[in-house]
Amino acid sequence: MTSVKEFVVEREPTADGLGAGRFAFTDDYSVFDWGKMPDPIPGKGRSLCTMGAYNFELLEDAGVPTHYRGVGPDAEPLSTVDEPPRELAIELATVPDLPFVDGAYDYDTFHEEAREAAGYVVPLEVVFRNAVPVGSSLRSRTSPRDVGLDRDEWPAGPVDLPEPVVEFSTKYEEQDRYLGADEADAVAGAAPLTELESVAREVNDLVTERAAEAGFVHEDGKIECVYADGEVRVADVVGTFDENRFAYDGQEVSKEVVRQHYKRIAPEWVEAVSEAKARADDEAVADWRPLCAVEPQALDPDVIERVADMYAAGTNAYTGTDWFDAPPVAEAVDAVRDL
Repeated sequence: MTSVKEFVVEREPTADGLGAGRFAFTDDYSVFDWGKMPDPIPGKGRSLCTMGAYNFELLEDAGVPTHYRGVGPDAEPLSTVDEPPRELAIELATVPDLPFVDGAYDYDTFHEEAREAAGYVVPLEVVFRNAVPVGSSLRSRTSPRDVGLDRDEWPAGPVDLPEPVVEFSTKYEEQDRYLGADEADAVAGAAPLTELESVAREVNDLVTERAAEAGFVHEDGKIECVYADGEVRVADVVGTFDENRFAYDGQEVSKEVVRQHYKRIAPEWVEAVSEAKARADDEAVADWRPLCAVEPQALDPDVIERVADMYAAGTNAYTGTDWFDAPPVAEAVDAVRDL
């Protein structure tokens, strides 16, 4: 299904009801929208699954609707399992086809199919930002004053926002695009944009609060949603080190560590990716990857080990449970500072 998750279908969704299935998390990762990178990160899949399940159960305790059913093939509560799970049991909604015709995506066709389904996956990612860390796309798309900061230039380091910012980007296009309110509303279809934003803010508040309790700063993140039975439900996975950016003692603790590492060790590949995406836009083609002439290099084994410890130790700290045999979180964070 994606570069980091496999998909198990138990019951297909229909016009009369949602289906059932499971996400099976792998140890693969993706940066810069590349897809599967050369190296797996041991334990990463179980880390994401465990954090995702933990956050879904926090959301459900708070009354926020989700598509979560439990962990493992038997859809058990996280508290009843002894090992960090690899599978997340979920309700399945319809994912309509999104045609790419004459250089544009056909959302009318997408929503024609969505109207015939009991529930559909909203083709948006809803992004929330509490801070603007290094590497945030907000730095290239807006000025500080646009988001309430009293300054004209972005600082070199992270900066906190006076109030959380919510944005909308495309989910199923080959290159993510940030959308204004009117276009986001059209892309969302029947799902009300105001409700999508409200649910995103609830998720942001909950994850931010839990992160602070565990010693983290929650900088930004995103949710994906299903619209079914007239309500928005949080879908995919939420509040992990891949979907969100956290900091601990001033150090980034997320997939952003690997992104920034590649910028340092393989700037020619990062530049080639950027050029391929721009060329795809110019040529009105959907898939930019065949246009990229440079392949990403493998990571050094020491880097993989340190990143794996970051995921494991971070999950232990965030959930308050020693799921993994990992160093203390402060030690694991210090080990990735120079990557």
